[in-house]
Amino acid sequence: MIHYEYPLSERIRTLLRLEDLFERVDAFTASPEQPAHHAALLTLFELAEVAARADLKTDLLQELDRQKAALAALRGNPLVETDTLESVLAGMEAAHQGIHQLPGKVGQHLRDDEWLMTIKQRACIPGGMCEFDLPSYHHWLHRHVEARKRELHAWLAPFAPIRSAVEIVLGLLRDSGQPEMQHTDTGSYQRMLESRNPQLIRVTLTDVVPCVPEISANKYMLNIRFVHAGGGQMRTCTDQPIDFDLTFCTL
Repeated sequence: MIHYEYPLSERIRTLLRLEDLFERVDAFTASPEQPAHHAALLTLFELAEVAARADLKTDLLQELDRQKAALAALRGNPLVETDTLESVLAGMEAAHQGIHQLPGKVGQHLRDDEWLMTIKQRACIPGGMCEFDLPSYHHWLHRHVEARKRELHAWLAPFAPIRSAVEIVLGLLRDSGQPEMQHTDTGSYQRMLESRNPQLIRVTLTDVVPCVPEISANKYMLNIRFVHAGGGQMRTCTDQPIDFDLTFCTL
């Protein structure tokens, strides 16, 4: 199954971007290859840019506070697993404290590193990171793989509280909705949202369906157009019936 997610607020859009970047930097860092570590460093620069939003820390702290209060009210409920609840609350508290202790903008440690900023400036130029442009970076790429990994992990470590908070908030958001089976014969689907006011819409398709959903929505209406996957013209999938799961998620 393939999940396609569509955020309906800038805040959730930022959290999804951060989640994607964290997953990417992990995959690149785990590889021993030089091109993968090059990609990991570029992804770290993207992380710093996305996480530098002035309201990110405030938004995450407020959401963690709100969710902690809601979950803490479930203590003593016989229908709630106590150990699981306490584990989730402890994770929220740890993320909350970690964000509180972050000085300045998220990713400032990268901006304070003159060598990294020189690389970032050259990275904006197509083909601008050749060995004759950045000999010191060329030398870094030829260091032992474990030495490169240690530095990448060290540069990533200050993002840990933000990452924990993002995982918690998105996890709670995704768990808030129940999938509903839907069907279309025309390749298009429309639905009034009425009072749902979702923050995230998820469309789930089996991977054998050669179509992808193009989702657009506002607080009143949801529109999904299924188009053929791959290159060429973006054609609506009118040649086959499509079954999919639709989930509305709200914190």
